[in-house]
Amino acid sequence: MKAIALVSGGIDSTLAARLIQQQGIEVLALNFKTPFCLCDRKTSQGCSHAAKTTADNLGVELKMVNIGDEFLQVIRNPRHGYGSNMNPCIDCRILKFKKAKEYMQETGAAFILTGEVLGQRPMSQHRQALMLIEKESGLEGLVLRPLSAQLLPETIPERQGWVDRDKLLSFNGRSRKPQFSLAKEFNIQDYSCPAGGCLLTDPEFSKRIKDLMLREKLDFNNVNLLKLGRHFRLSQNSKLIVGRDEKENQRLINLAQDGDYLFGPAQIAGPTALGRGCFNEGLVDLAAGIVCSYCDLNGKQNADISLRILPNAQEKILNALPLERDKFAALRIGS
Repeated sequence: MKAIALVSGGIDSTLAARLIQQQGIEVLALNFKTPFCLCDRKTSQGCSHAAKTTADNLGVELKMVNIGDEFLQVIRNPRHGYGSNMNPCIDCRILKFKKAKEYMQETGAAFILTGEVLGQRPMSQHRQALMLIEKESGLEGLVLRPLSAQLLPETIPERQGWVDRDKLLSFNGRSRKPQFSLAKEFNIQDYSCPAGGCLLTDPEFSKRIKDLMLREKLDFNNVNLLKLGRHFRLSQNSKLIVGRDEKENQRLINLAQDGDYLFGPAQIAGPTALGRGCFNEGLVDLAAGIVCSYCDLNGKQNADISLRILPNAQEKILNALPLERDKFAALRIGS
């Protein structure tokens, strides 16, 4: 008997998989990669890195599936709408469950298990949503949620006697104390994100992605830029992203494309900034002034700001005065 466990590297999916292992069922772990998962911020490798750690600790095989392209389609037009921010949680779960069903059939597994807890997340983990997701993914009765199973209708694995329902749990709500207690009992210590890590649930990031979807193309390059720096909407067709540290400065350079504008201090310490869109002379001067405001001027009144328009490597030097930050605060998108 095999089961497919959807794992993120968090505590819930880890505990759910362990509970089913204890019933003598072979567990295969499945993880989905999207551009918006940040469960493991220490490594910047997202949930896939955390899921690999979980699978190793459980001693199970892990399959990682990149659903980025399909997930961007979901974000553009979620059938069941967004949550409190730009999180299309129900449509996201349906997509993942459909992929899990394919893997279940490929491996000969009998059912799917998840770490979902009834009432933990307001959009996708109430009873009606859980049943809807099962139905629309073609997995009615085949999704076992070991942490809350005793509060939910019997699944096929329970009715068939593959799983002992009495050994499953009745966790409910947003408190994570029961999970921490069970983890201690199981001696599970290495889990990365107790409560998930989807950027789409973040209000400030959601402002950025809304702005992007209104005015630019929703693709991986633009999404990766959303994760970096300070964003300023200079006009309907132009945006400036200012790096916050050396690492971000380099990542902005790496993500720059032909037609982008790269700004940076010519001789003093300060940020790299990437301009994307249509820049006239006035917007170039505005961008240079914003960049200058984040430079270390050492008491100087102005600074030379370097400008390159890709792919041309020729550098142009702009002498800029720093703008007072409250003068352009209204242009900032998110925090």
